[in-house]
Amino acid sequence: MSETDRFETERTRARELLTADDLTALHVGVIHADDTVDTVVSRRTDGEYDEGLQALSLLATHLRAVATEAGVEYETVAADAAAVAAQLESLPVDGLSESGDDTSLDDDA
Repeated sequence: MSETDRFETERTRARELLTADDLTALHVGVIHADDTVDTVVSRRTDGEYDEGLQALSLLATHLRAVATEAGVEYETVAADAAAVAAQLESLPVDGLSESGDDTSLDDDA
């Protein structure tokens, strides 16, 4: 399967996942051709503990998926992600909602 076909297959799968009625949390991130990064985070929870646990669960699952794809230990991916996150702190954040759950980062700063 070509990279284009694989991308379209995964994008279709992502769209299908977002239509489920039983979702309680989601985190969607996209990178555009101009390297602009957009991300949306949303949770339906009964409290701050559940909200934090869901956020960590999404992050941990993503770290493991990236590590598997890269063929490295997830601890390595976590350290690299933390280093990149520290660099992103200096970038302007556009479109932050009042709840702080909807973030758009522009890499051109």
